[in-house]
Parts: sequence; structure tokens; C-alpha cells
Amino acid sequence: MKKVLEMQFRNATGKEVNILVNDPKADITAAAVSVVMKNIIAKNIFSTGSGDLVQVIGAHLKSTDVAELA
Repeated sequence: MKKVLEMQFRNATGKEVNILVNDPKADITAAAVSVVMKNIIAKNIFSTGSGDLVQVIGAHLKSTDVAELA
């Protein structure tokens, strides 16, 4: 099973921006993700073509089953 952490932000122009992290730790918590997302904004770690990230929208884990056919 493949797992992805999707963190959703809003940038300075109001556009939604997603940051995906493949294979996050199995014991990841909402509190830890919240701290990381706030640090990403506070330290201006990422910028988009439409401006800096300015707001946390949310985050979620996605799990998918992948079956190779050939």
C-alpha cells in the first residue's frame, strides 16, 4: 500500500498549493504535521510562481493499493 501525506496551503494570490510527501512515518500525528506546516510558512521555505505560501488549509493522508499488471 502506498501512502502520501498531502499538505494544502494558500499562496499570496489565493491559489491553493499542495505539497506531497511520499511514505510518511507510520506514527505521524496531526500535531506534528501542523507544526511543520506552520514552520514552512513562517520560514518561507517554499514559494510558488504566484507568490509565497501564506495560509494553512489542511492536510490528509492518502492510501492507495497498487497492483502491477505487467
